Amino acid sequence: MSTDQHTSRVAVITGASSGIGEATARALVAAGHRVALLARRIDRIEALADELGEGAIAIGADVTDRDSMLAAARRVRDELGGADILVNNAGVMLLAPFSSDQKDEIRQMVEVNLLGALTTTEVFLEQLRDGEGDLVNVSSVAGRVAGPGSAVYNATKWGLGGWSEAMRQELQPGVRVTIIEPGAVATELTDHITHAGTKEHAEKMYETNSISAEEIADVIAFALSRPHHVSLNEILIRPTGQSL
Repeated sequence: MSTDQHTSRVAVITGASSGIGEATARALVAAGHRVALLARRIDRIEALADELGEGAIAIGADVTDRDSMLAAARRVRDELGGADILVNNAGVMLLAPFSSDQKDEIRQMVEVNLLGALTTTEVFLEQLRDGEGDLVNVSSVAGRVAGPGSAVYNATKWGLGGWSEAMRQELQPGVRVTIIEPGAVATELTDHITHAGTKEHAEKMYETNSISAEEIADVIAFALSRPHHVSLNEILIRPTGQSL
C-alpha cells in the first residue's frame, strides 16, 4: 500500500449507503482515492459504486457480525490491495427516554455504534498498520454533551471518544486517529427514532438548524489530506446556530 499522501489510497467506509458515509465516499473519490463501500443495503452501495466508477467496490457487510467483517477485509485485501484508511461511520440514533420499552434499541445502539466500530477496527487494523494508515471514527456532539432522552446514544458516543483517544496513543506514530463529532446533520438518522415525542422534537431541530453530510465529508477529506506527521485528532462540527 502506498504511504504517499498525494497518491491514491484505499478507504474503507462503513455505513456507506447514505448520509455521511455516502458523502465521504464521493469526497474521497474526488480526492483521488479508491473506496470500499460497506453497508447492509447492498443495492444502494452497488448503485453508488457504479456511479463512482473504477476503484470503487461494494461489499455487503454488517458491523455487528465479525464473520461478515472478516469476509469484507479479505475482499479489500484481494481486490484493492488492502486498506489505508478506515472510516467507522455506521451508526444509529434511536433516541428515547431510558426504559424497558426501548430494551432492543438500547442493545442495537451499543452493538452498532460502539462494538461495531471496535470489531471493524480489530479486523482491519493489520491492513492499516501495513503503511501509514488512518483511522477515522465518526462520533457526535453527543459524545461531549449529554441530555435526557439521549442516555444510551450518549453512552455509545462517549465510549467511542474514550476509545479513540486510547487508540491514538496506542497506534502512534504509524496510524493516525481522528474522531469527528458532528452536531445536527441532515441525514436519515432521525427517520429511525420510534419514540413519537422524541422523534418530533428531533425532526423539528434538524429541520431548522442542521448542516449537510457533504459538509462533514469535506472536513474528513481535509483531515486525511494532511501530511502524515500532522494529525487532526478531534474535530467538533456544529451548525453555527446549535447551542448544545
